[in-house]
Amino acid sequence: MQKLSVIILGLCISFSSIAQSEEGFGQKINKKGAIAASKLPAEIGKKESLKAKVTGEVESVCQVKGCWMKVTTTEGQTMRVVFKDYAFFVPKDITGKTVTFEGEAQNKIVSVDHLKHYAQDAGKTKAEIAQITEPSHEITFVATGVIVEIGRA
Repeated sequence: MQKLSVIILGLCISFSSIAQSEEGFGQKINKKGAIAASKLPAEIGKKESLKAKVTGEVESVCQVKGCWMKVTTTEGQTMRVVFKDYAFFVPKDITGKTVTFEGEAQNKIVSVDHLKHYAQDAGKTKAEIAQITEPSHEITFVATGVIVEIGRA
């Protein structure tokens, strides 16, 4: 009987690790009500900011410490996602993964200095960084929580 209990416990642990398919960072959030990242530009339009929950694919991540990620919005376009109050980071190896994040989207002008800093964080060469000479109008997102889909164990 004791052997059977040990086997059942082992199977339960195995199945629970197989079912584990996502990891959370920052405040605990869920995926309910999230919109596709491709729809966010139309949703925010010309508004200065918009509270939202968004799902999309990670295009790149800060390789210094995971302090930001870029998520694909529309074909050829990305949105930088930073983390509120620098309170948490995401893993540096989640490029290509699906994420859901909640917080505030913002229409912003990003300065040349910030763009160069981001390029350095992304591991760009000095020549690539030197080519950044104009500020950029972008949608950025300040996330309070992130869910990363990590697949099956």
